Amino acid sequence: MSGMRVRLLGRRQALAGVAGTMLAMPAIAQQRVKSGTVNIEQVQVAFIGSGNVGSGTLHFQGKSYRFSVGGLGVGGFGISKIEAWGDVYNLKELRQFPGAYGQARYGAVAGDKGSGEMWLENPNGVMIDLKTRRQGLAVSLGADAVIIDFK
Repeated sequence: MSGMRVRLLGRRQALAGVAGTMLAMPAIAQQRVKSGTVNIEQVQVAFIGSGNVGSGTLHFQGKSYRFSVGGLGVGGFGISKIEAWGDVYNLKELRQFPGAYGQARYGAVAGDKGSGEMWLENPNGVMIDLKTRRQGLAVSLGADAVIIDFK
């Protein structure tokens, strides 16, 4: 019986921890500090799995830095060209920018009428919030691993 009670307490504590984290999310989101902007152009091909390749420019502390972007993921069908622009948060030093990012995305395109949004975050806490304009024929909903590297 005591073993069962320990397991129940463990689950309750875990649920309380998850609930506490969810309640803290708005506070975490408010702690984002805008530190720059980016512009990105890439091509995305998707058929259940997806791949993308492209380039972009980071505008940080009054300077511009060119970078390449590519990745693999899951979710979506079709092929599209993506133009994206947005804000970079929590970037304190340039060396925090390149590396692996997790990406969540959604969007749809038919011809030249398409838009969507992407959110990227790396292990350094750098976040990129992107608005996208797409051309092609594709439906996109999924997640990717994206690699950003300076040219």
